[in-house]
Amino acid sequence: MMRHGQEDEDRVNQTLLAFARKHNVKIVATNNTYYINQNDSNAHDILLCVRDAEKQSTPIGRGRGFRFGLPNQEYYFKSEAEMKQLFQDIPEARCITSNFDIPAELGCVRMMKDNLQIGGKRGENALNLKDYLTYKGAEKRISRNYRRNNERLDFEWPGRGSAAGSAVAYCLGITNLDPIQYDLLFERFLNPDRVSMPDIDIDFDDEGRSLVMDYVIDKYGANQVAQIITYGTMAAKSSIKDTARVLDLPLFDANRVAGLIPNMKLAKIFNLDDNALKGALKAEELEAVNELKRLSNGNDLAAETIQQAKILEGSVRNTGIHACGVIITPDDITNFVPVTTAKDSDLYVTQFDNSVAESAGLLKMDFLGLKTLTLIKDTVKLVKARTGIEINPDEIPIDDVKTYELFQRGETVGVFQYESPGMQKYMKDLRPTVFADLIAMNALYRPGPIEYIPSFVRRKNGEEPISYDLDAMEEYLAETYGITVYQEQVMLLSQKLAGFSKGDADVLRKAMGKKQKAVLDKMKPKFVEQAAEKGHDPKVLEKIWTDWEAFASYAFNKSHSTCYAWIAYQTAYFKETLSANNAAVLSNNDE
Repeated sequence: MMRHGQEDEDRVNQTLLAFARKHNVKIVATNNTYYINQNDSNAHDILLCVRDAEKQSTPIGRGRGFRFGLPNQEYYFKSEAEMKQLFQDIPEARCITSNFDIPAELGCVRMMKDNLQIGGKRGENALNLKDYLTYKGAEKRISRNYRRNNERLDFEWPGRGSAAGSAVAYCLGITNLDPIQYDLLFERFLNPDRVSMPDIDIDFDDEGRSLVMDYVIDKYGANQVAQIITYGTMAAKSSIKDTARVLDLPLFDANRVAGLIPNMKLAKIFNLDDNALKGALKAEELEAVNELKRLSNGNDLAAETIQQAKILEGSVRNTGIHACGVIITPDDITNFVPVTTAKDSDLYVTQFDNSVAESAGLLKMDFLGLKTLTLIKDTVKLVKARTGIEINPDEIPIDDVKTYELFQRGETVGVFQYESPGMQKYMKDLRPTVFADLIAMNALYRPGPIEYIPSFVRRKNGEEPISYDLDAMEEYLAETYGITVYQEQVMLLSQKLAGFSKGDADVLRKAMGKKQKAVLDKMKPKFVEQAAEKGHDPKVLEKIWTDWEAFASYAFNKSHSTCYAWIAYQTAYFKETLSANNAAVLSNNDE
């Protein structure tokens, strides 16, 4: 039973109360909650107008010339005392306002575990089959190191081998790059300290992606597969412009107010003190922010717009569908996650967004359509049609001299991720001769690490001495000429220098990447002390840690870089050795 102060609701409540007493049914007092505080009601009404593209001046009602809106300001989160006061004339009404503990393991996670039947016949059969196929594949694909790599396979075995860092995935033929040869770490994707399921990114050619989606739906059923919702929220400037449109603030004034906002949230602008703002903003930005604050203190429509936009900032404005994410469940998906429908999809769409779906323990697969893979596939088809020769792109030689000469000349138009003018310049400077050079450049050519490229080039070409803070670091930094390029290098060095476990090394990588100060403050003394016990100079260790903290915020994942460098090498190989056929394919794909 609800009481929002509406006459029609009061009439219905009289009948409901009579039914409850007549049939001895318990009464639960509730309140619809559309916003938290009562004084947020106007902001919520503006949000409704934004959704329906209406002006707030349009009267609330039904039919032409009216708009949707709530009748009063009673749809806020009421306290226990307010609810008891509201239903004081019905002592038997129960107000459910008590606090309760959120279970450590959500129901959907428990159900997922139950459905996996680990330890039961289904689980045992699946594990036994995977065991057999993995070691059978190991004999074929990594026979040269078979015995030495048993430990790696056993380490991965209890979990899900994922992406290019998994030797199990390589042995099963899921991936085609040997993670042991390239020092790709499985624990970068899954380790005993990781809580969420690993997310598996799989690239397909454009046609292949739709076929895989059809296969998944056919195999598991449409009721066990769903795409993932995305929520678009109102940023600072858009909240100003949307609010201004609803309140009928002239467009010129709306743009002027929005133009005063720097790259900072309104909440931060109005909550930081003057000294903090002065330190965070440039002089001209600070001047604009001061003008924004002055306007917000007025009594006109511009001030009202700013005040309401402050409340609306961050509100959900619209929904969409994740470009490639798919959730697959072992049973009907509605047993695990709330779903909805979307006009752009024939599948269910989860009401959990990407991050919530992962934290809830749902299995997420990313099926990505990559145009370059279509180009490679079409090239192989064209070569076979013209010459009768069938080429397997995964078996081309990785040390082809002419292919590296193409990179050295910077003739990389049409080569995946290496075709920009800047990358062409650096290819000419670097003169790559081995695959490791391509992997490193793929990781370095990004905002932040791009500043290391000149030094990397000089060291590669013998124009700058290669140095290491500690001799022990050479093992993992030699391939990048003494420069830390990958997250995996930090992980491996922390294990070698300080004896970190695989799990600790990944926690360190994550903490540095996300700048988790509390975690780093806890791990730094452990690193310095344990490495010092192994004979390393504490002062040098302090420098290494400081360098890592500065570097790791934009360090790249080597597994990802290796995969993309391999695709780049394949396209470059085809361009160099099959130029006529490849030119035709490039032309068709561009069209």
